[in-house]
Amino acid sequence: MKKLSLAVAASLLVLGASACKKEPTAANDSPSAAPVQAPNGDWTKLVSQTSEGGMLMGNPQAKVKIVEFGSMSCSHCAEFSKEGEPKLVENYVKTGNVSFEFRNFVRDPLDITASLITRCAGATPQFFDLTQGIYADQKSFFDRLQAVPQQELAGLQGMTPVQQFTKMAGYTGLQEWAAQRGLPSGKTGQCLTNQAEIDRLVQMVSDASSQYQIEGTPTFLLNGEVVNITAGTPTWDQLEGAIKKAL
Repeated sequence: MKKLSLAVAASLLVLGASACKKEPTAANDSPSAAPVQAPNGDWTKLVSQTSEGGMLMGNPQAKVKIVEFGSMSCSHCAEFSKEGEPKLVENYVKTGNVSFEFRNFVRDPLDITASLITRCAGATPQFFDLTQGIYADQKSFFDRLQAVPQQELAGLQGMTPVQQFTKMAGYTGLQEWAAQRGLPSGKTGQCLTNQAEIDRLVQMVSDASSQYQIEGTPTFLLNGEVVNITAGTPTWDQLEGAIKKAL
C-alpha cells in the first residue's frame, strides 16, 4: 500500500487552499432516493457521481457499497485494477448486489493530471475504462516522465498548478493517449485547466484523510467502514471475503 508522504500532503494543502469546504457526508450517498433500473439489466452500464466527488458504478441502492480510494501513480492500485476489479465488476456489481465507487486520492502532479484526464469523461462507463487503461499503461507514463531532463522537471516548481498539469500531460502523452480512446484533446485540454475540478480532487483527499484517516492507497470502504487489508495477502481475496460476509 502506497503511503502519503508529509511533503506531498503539504503540497496538496497549498494547492487546495482555494478548495471549498463542506461538512462530511455519509459514505457513498445515493445520488437519488428514487428507484432506478439497470440499463438492459446490466448494472455496470449505470454510472453516477456521488456527493463526495467519486464515480459510482452499479446500483446506487445496492446492499453492499464498496468505495476504493485510489491513486493513479500507485502500483498496488494498478495491481488491484488488473487482478481484482474485473472480478468485482463481473461477479458482484453487474448483478446489482454490490456498487463500486472510485474516489481519486491524488498524491502528486502526475496523479492529478491523470485524474483530470479520466474525470473528463464525466459520470459514464468511459471513466472506468480510462482509469483501468491508465493503470494498465502506468509504467509507460513513468518511463516517459523519467526521460524528461531533470532541469526541465525542476522548472515545474515555478509554474502555477494548471501550468504544471498541462506540461505533465505533454511530457507523458496523456492527451494523445486519451484521444486514441475517444476523448478529444480539445476537451481534455479544457479539463486540465478546470480549477473547480482541481479543487474537488484536493478536497476529496482532505475529506478522506479527516474522515477515515487514510494514509495509503488503495484503501477500501465497505458500507462506510474501512476494510482491513493485511500486507502480503492478495487484496482481492480479502475484499471478496468481506463482501461475501456482508451479502
